[in-house]
Amino acid sequence: MKKPTMGIQLYTLRDHIQTAEDFDGTLARLSAMGVKDVQISAIGDIPAPTQKEILDKYGVKVCVTHKPYARMLNDLDNLIAEHKIINCDAIGLGAAAQEYRGSAQNVRRLIAETDAIGKAMLAQGCTFHYHNHDFEFHRLPDYDGCMMDLLLSETDPEAFHFIPDVAWIHYGGSDPAELLRRMAGRVKVIHFKDYKLDENGEKHFVPLGQGVVNLKECYETACELEIPYIMYEHDNDWPNDDPFLACEQSWQYLNELLV
Repeated sequence: MKKPTMGIQLYTLRDHIQTAEDFDGTLARLSAMGVKDVQISAIGDIPAPTQKEILDKYGVKVCVTHKPYARMLNDLDNLIAEHKIINCDAIGLGAAAQEYRGSAQNVRRLIAETDAIGKAMLAQGCTFHYHNHDFEFHRLPDYDGCMMDLLLSETDPEAFHFIPDVAWIHYGGSDPAELLRRMAGRVKVIHFKDYKLDENGEKHFVPLGQGVVNLKECYETACELEIPYIMYEHDNDWPNDDPFLACEQSWQYLNELLV
């Protein structure tokens, strides 16, 4: 049983990676914490060679990214070339646009498009990865199931991989550990995220281990399935409005899981 490598999804620190100078400063802080693996998402207009130089400076590796769907459709060769510069072979879609949700017909259009994208990536040594929210678990009016059921059953396992987000899975009413098993063999990276509900039933993201998601069970399942990476992600509602503090608290939690 192999333990996953832990890291940070830089979307958590997106306001601090918009320039090369800030990207350097952010990786310096993360490296000082012991972080050596990240996901790049929502980064500013920093050329890939500059990203690579800064990543190498701190010995940080990129396991996956989130990139705009328009570039996958219209600029794929350049997108893949940029990933090869930063030594990353996994390209992720952070969310399906509204036009690809809400009906089986819409979802199947996404499946057809991403099948072509995923196979084109495979031909150049990369893989396509899809990140979920909660809407994938809403029942579809023209299908006996939800969007996630369609994605699992009607996509090519070689060309379509998943980035399961355990908090959004839980919030969507599903069991994260059970879904991880349904995705077996199709997951390189899991997003570990936590949340709680306030007295009005409103959702608030919290540092890992402070919310309602059974992260220990998710971790044990990741070990069982030998999923390579766990990335901590925190969308908003950081403690003291400080995403670095959230990273420090959650990084400590992740390392306690490894013991």
